Order: sequence, then C-alpha cells, then structure tokens
Amino acid sequence: MNQPLSVLIVEDDPHVLLGCQQALALEDIVSEGVGSAEEALARIGEDFAGIVVSDIRLPGIDGLQLLDQLKARDPSLPIVLITGHGDISMAVGAMRAGAYDFMEKPFSPERLVDVVRRALEHCGLAREVTSLRRQLAGRSALETRIIGRSPAMENLRELIANVGDTSANVLIEGETGTGKELVARCLHDFSRRQANAFVALNCGGLPESLFDSEIFGHEANAFTGAGKRRIGKIEHAHQGTLFLDEIESMPMSMQIKLLRVLQERTLERLGSNQSIAVDCRVIAATKSDLEALSQQSQFRSDLYYRLNVVTLELPPLRERREDILMLFEHFLQLSALRFDREPPPLEASTVSRLMSHGWPGNVRELRNVAERHALGLPAFKKSANDALQQPLNFTEAVEAFERNLLSEALQRSGGNQSQASQELGMAKTTLFDKVKKYGLG
Repeated sequence: MNQPLSVLIVEDDPHVLLGCQQALALEDIVSEGVGSAEEALARIGEDFAGIVVSDIRLPGIDGLQLLDQLKARDPSLPIVLITGHGDISMAVGAMRAGAYDFMEKPFSPERLVDVVRRALEHCGLAREVTSLRRQLAGRSALETRIIGRSPAMENLRELIANVGDTSANVLIEGETGTGKELVARCLHDFSRRQANAFVALNCGGLPESLFDSEIFGHEANAFTGAGKRRIGKIEHAHQGTLFLDEIESMPMSMQIKLLRVLQERTLERLGSNQSIAVDCRVIAATKSDLEALSQQSQFRSDLYYRLNVVTLELPPLRERREDILMLFEHFLQLSALRFDREPPPLEASTVSRLMSHGWPGNVRELRNVAERHALGLPAFKKSANDALQQPLNFTEAVEAFERNLLSEALQRSGGNQSQASQELGMAKTTLFDKVKKYGLG
C-alpha cells in the first residue's frame, strides 16, 4: 500500500497558515505548515507523497522558484499557488509552467477544500498509475531473475512486485542456497529506492566486538584504533535498503539496539551524542524459525514482529522439482558463455540424476553442478550418499522434462494451446491430453 497522501502548506503569514490548516482539519484533511520555500524544500524528499499549496510571495525563494525546483524533482507533483490581487497573469504563467491550480486571495475555506481535494485525487490517481506501471515492468523483469514456473515461484514474483515499491520491512525465510539475497536485491531494484545504496550485512560473519562500529559507525578516537570517523551500515543505507542476512545470529544486545533504531528512526555513532535521522528499508533473512526462537527467548519477540511486516517464504528446490531443468539450463548457458564453450548436451542419465537429487544446497548447489557440466566434468561428485539416492527411471525423467517444455511453451503463448502446439510441432489433441495429464490447464 502507498503511504497516505499529505498536504504541505507554504505560507509566511502565520494567521493565513493557521486558517488554512483549520479549514482542512474540519474536513478531516491532515496538513503540515512551513513558513518559507527553503523549509519546504528541506521537508520534501524523494519519497514525499502528497501535494503542495504555496503562496507566490514568500521571503527568500518565492513560490514561482519553488514551483520550478519541485517540478524539476518530480514533474507529477501537484502544486497549488496562492496569489495576491493583481497577480492573475503571473498565476496563468505558473499554470503553463506546471502548477496544478491557483487561488486568489482572499479565498473561502470551501474554495481551499475543493481545490485541495481535487489535487489529492489527481495525485492519488497518478501514483496508482505509476505503481501499476512499475509492477508490470517488474513482473516482466522479475521472470529473468526469479526463475521458475512452479506455483511457488509465480506467487513469489507476484509478492515481490506488490510489496517491492513500499517501505514495509520484509522477512525472507528459506534454507541455505534458496536465493534470499537475490530476492532482497529484487525488492530493492524494483522500488523507488533503487538509485540509493543496497547495503548487505551478514550477521553471522561479524565478531560481536565489531558489531557496534560496523552497524552504527564511530567518531574519530571513539576507541583505541579508531583513527577517523566511520559511517556505519545503517547510515550508509539512508534512503536505500539495509539487508541483514542470518538475522538469527545477531547477538541479543545488538537486537535491542537495532530495535531502537527501527522504532525511532535515529542512531548515534559510537563516541557521539548527536542523533542522526535515518530512513532505510530493512530486509532481514533467516534460515531458522524466528517465531520459534522468540518463543524460546533466543530471539527478541518485539524485534521479530517489527521485522515481520511482510514474510516471503522461499521453498527448497526439492519442493519445486518442476523448476530444476529450467534453472539448470539457465545456469548452463551462463556458464558456457563465461567459459567460452559450447554447452554440452544433456543426457537422459543426467536428467534423471538432476530430478532425483535431494539438493541440500538448493539453487546454489544446482548452479555449481551446471558449471561443472559446462566444463565437461562429471556433473555430480561421487559420495557415500550416492547409494542412498532414489534415481528416477527413464520414463519419469522424460516426463519431467516434457512437463517443463510444455509449461514454457504455454507461458510464451499466454496459455494459447493452439499456438503452443504449433510451436512444439504437436497435435492439438495430444497437447490437450498432456496438459490435462500434467495439470497445466
């Protein structure tokens, strides 16, 4: 969901400003007031959601200059100008420069409310269209990064597209190698924060003695060896995304400090008493059941609920075997390109092994197997566990491969079975039977 739209009023006359805010408040429209364009520019960041109502005649930067600067930042931002008597020609020029509307002093409370409501409506529709376009573009691009046709992957892409462009904290759950950091990067890349930093921190790979300095930063001489100021991970992620991997490994003492930052949106560097405002989206990843850990007092429950606004569950590869061959082919092509070799053919015995393997390392393990195959090496290393494998027989392997080919063809054709049958060189009746057999309809 997009954040609620707000109204920022820029007016240097405190009596007029108070009157405007009271008129809007009576109609349940929340507003904020500032006395200068300079204050407005400092208040309006890239994530500002709402409209601006500004007097043209202001001390310092005037309303027309404010209009130009705000439109340069965001051409879609609705700006309503307040003009004095005799400034109509100036207001008409401002409309041509991109102002949404203007009001001539003195104006009635009803006139103000009417203009503001229309501007908010316009702003809401514009944001909805932008969000839908971003989601549509994201869905198309996501298919090249989050690969798979299984229902679990389709649902995951849908969730990423829906929540990517929000500031909601996200908790990603999944076994080692399921692609948690890839999902976190997709959430960042398909959001309005994409131009700012994506900062990743592995909570399990950092000594507790360095945690404070690494996360919060420090001032020069804050402790022995601190020769100069260091910006911490959270501050570096300002207006971007902070990705905390293996969050279950974070020491309890650090969990308390992180929770405070998430609640107050401020931090203090080590050796400093100055509060620094931070605005970053937090995405955490875990291979453990955080809820269970919190119930066992091994993870702070208040931090768990703060992080767990949206949960994305990544299924292990063994639970979405219909994606294995597609993923393997993808990694094989990438590896062949990197090694400057032709990809070797895929034999039935390899397909059988791919489909029957337990994949404890999940997608990361599959990628390694594809790289070995691209180099002409045995795809699977021999181990004591080989005797425990339950390989698919040839028929099962072929069926799995066939199901994958049909699924891809139907996806490309948008579900048009006639078009898919022509692409595959298969009779429509045969395709219909196979679609029914594999549950692809």
